[in-house]
Amino acid sequence: MAESRSVRGPGSDADVPDFWRALGLPGVIDVHVHFMPPRLMSRVWEYFDSAGPLIGADWPIHYKVPEEERITQLRALGVRAFTSLAYPHKPGMAESLNEWTAAFAARVPECVPTGTLYPEPEALSYVRRAIDAGTRIFKVHLQVGGFDPRASELDEVWGLLADAGVPVVVHAGSGPVANGFTGPGPFGDVLRRHPRLPAIIAHLGAPEFEGFFDLADRYDRVRFDTTMAFTDFFGGLGHFPAELMPRLRDFGTAGRVLLGSDFPNIPYEYAHQLEALARLDFGDDWLRTVCWDAPAKLLHLTPVLS
Repeated sequence: MAESRSVRGPGSDADVPDFWRALGLPGVIDVHVHFMPPRLMSRVWEYFDSAGPLIGADWPIHYKVPEEERITQLRALGVRAFTSLAYPHKPGMAESLNEWTAAFAARVPECVPTGTLYPEPEALSYVRRAIDAGTRIFKVHLQVGGFDPRASELDEVWGLLADAGVPVVVHAGSGPVANGFTGPGPFGDVLRRHPRLPAIIAHLGAPEFEGFFDLADRYDRVRFDTTMAFTDFFGGLGHFPAELMPRLRDFGTAGRVLLGSDFPNIPYEYAHQLEALARLDFGDDWLRTVCWDAPAKLLHLTPVLS
């Protein structure tokens, strides 16, 4: 039986530092944060504003402010480490995005060096270069990219990431709108071929929660991020089944659930994600593991941040 909750979720962004201090943490670590080249970020925001076909709903972005202001906001919240998830939607983009995110991480100490990839002949070489240069996490967006993760150009890439133990955040679920090769089937085939791949399934795999949880039962390097999960807005990504709550609690206790937010592309305050997780009432140890211990261990951040 889970311990009773003692720490309340923050009611606003101003309350976030009190939340993590009450848990005895030095802050939080967020594995699902987006920083992109300004032109690309503006185009992403325009797509959200227009409720484009892959969005499917009104989605007013809460933190639509200049880059430096977004960095300042994360620091004020106490987000001690975060990613810069960028992703291509066509060939020829990934390598330049990796160059940009590497430069971003070099000038923003809290940023974990982040890369991306796309099924193209050059993928193996630029992913290897990124890893050699210190990239510690990758992002793949199957819903936006609309590509098959089983593509032949990616087979050696998945193998390289598995051998190197470098995690990849994968938007493989069909939420908010199914597209291309989403769902647990295609990425499940990748895991069957590369069972040691450290995959972080974004949004808990919404809306195919059970299918992705079954994959995590089968492959012990599969993890989940909490991005938008259990927030008041999350219904557009699917309703989490009550019968899966015990499995979610157990995955979190085992260090296989990581805090993710989707900052800045969220239609509410950052605090609401933390409040939604606290409302689950899985206990303070669960929150400490999700918000700090598990991501710090996975990303090898503990010596730096402790």
